[in-house]
Amino acid sequence: MFLKQKSTGNMVEVLALTDLFNPFTLSISGRYNHGEEAQDPEDFDKGDLIFLSGESLPRCWTDSHYRDDELRR
Repeated sequence: MFLKQKSTGNMVEVLALTDLFNPFTLSISGRYNHGEEAQDPEDFDKGDLIFLSGESLPRCWTDSHYRDDELRR
């Protein structure tokens, strides 16, 4: 899966989708996608990633407390 880094606008290939979907994981392993050769893996902060369309990541992927309001009812 490819995402865009907000701060640079560069495309990032996500290497571990389970980390992306896990709201308790604050960073993911990925690599920049530019040039013909695969870049070395790096850690990216999930808060600095968006979809290629410009949409933010779903809250359930980034906030471990996204359903706390439902539990209080």
